[in-house]
Amino acid sequence: MLHLFQHLPNILNKELRITNNAIMKKILTIIFLTLAAGLSAQKIAYVDVAYILKNLPQYETANEQLTMISKRWQKEVETLTNEARVLTTNYQTEQIFLSDEMRQKREEEIVAKETEALELKRKYFGQDGELFKKRESLIKPIQDEIYAAIQEIANEKKYDIVKDRSSEPSLLYMSNKLDISDQVLQKLGAK
Repeated sequence: MLHLFQHLPNILNKELRITNNAIMKKILTIIFLTLAAGLSAQKIAYVDVAYILKNLPQYETANEQLTMISKRWQKEVETLTNEARVLTTNYQTEQIFLSDEMRQKREEEIVAKETEALELKRKYFGQDGELFKKRESLIKPIQDEIYAAIQEIANEKKYDIVKDRSSEPSLLYMSNKLDISDQVLQKLGAK
């Protein structure tokens, strides 16, 4: 048994040498692959879609239209909500003078008016409401034009990747020569 323990350091050293060699081979392989990938690096450009949209007159016009529509619809909803409030206030002051039948009728009117206001609000401002549809009909064509211009520039200049700088939170620094936003604006006739 003692004989076995005497050879243990030799066995462990041999195992460590094998493990170290395997690790070195893996590290060298990773370095080689990284260098090889660098030789065939992809050509990357950036755009700032928020900047592009801000500088497009048609986007500003679309936003103004959406704001006007939104305000008009909001007034409609507020009118119904105020009507429901007035009905509630009148009901509360007159409640003691009303018969049970009249009370029930007034309560139903209040609930109906509140429901009407909520349904109108959902119709206009809900998840798939009229405002969403209107925004899509006004903004999507502009976005499509931007993406077509980006694609055209990418093809002309042979960019492999074009990233949106405004939606890249981890981007800490970028050379201005990689930004093609102004070229996109020129292609769209805005600059």
